[in-house]
Amino acid sequence: MIRTIIIDDEPLAAGIVREFLSEFPQFELLEQCADGFEGLKAIQKYQPDLIFLDVQMPKITGFEMLELLDEAPPVIFTTAFDQYALKAFDAKAMDYLLKPFSQERFNQAIQKFLASREAPQVSAGLQQMAEKSNRLVVRVKNEIKIIAVSDVLYFEGADDYIAIYTAGGKFLKKMTMKSLEEALAPDRFARIHRSYMINVNAVTRIEPYQKDTYLVFLRNGDKLPVSKIGYSRLRQVLGV
Repeated sequence: MIRTIIIDDEPLAAGIVREFLSEFPQFELLEQCADGFEGLKAIQKYQPDLIFLDVQMPKITGFEMLELLDEAPPVIFTTAFDQYALKAFDAKAMDYLLKPFSQERFNQAIQKFLASREAPQVSAGLQQMAEKSNRLVVRVKNEIKIIAVSDVLYFEGADDYIAIYTAGGKFLKKMTMKSLEEALAPDRFARIHRSYMINVNAVTRIEPYQKDTYLVFLRNGDKLPVSKIGYSRLRQVLGV
């Protein structure tokens, strides 16, 4: 049996997925969840083979929920918003069903998923980044914390993890600096060094350090190295 979970805050939409899925006896529906937190718990509990996931939901979005998983299952997105399609396929989604969708269109998505199970080269992993706008989702012990991007002073990269520094403390998140740089608004954050990205609104001053390098001082008192290329980026963002 192929084990599945439906995660959608709209009962009618979830019911349609359930009805369409009943045409495929090889699929077993494990649970139907009404928000991202319920979905997260269900995925961790059952380790399903496939999930049907809405994007816009209360509390956290579908993308933010996936971001909290170390290893996410294959996903078929089901949403009324077409603007997330590119992001979904960047995340290696199996398919993207735009509500309202027909049984025929649903069947196409299922067949695509079944074909992927026979093709090892198709990746089922999902490593999600924060949405390019206003918040990051991190796990702190057994709790989930949502951090406003505007509260971040700077990021420090270390292999596949980043450290997020805020006035309220330091938080770790599994993400690369490259992915983070692509996710954040370029007019608010600058990559000043191979290991550091700063919120330009947290800068208090910049001073020369050694040849072709600088130090940037932040409002919390921290000072960080700025490379030659990073200095050019920082000046561009600051408009100086």
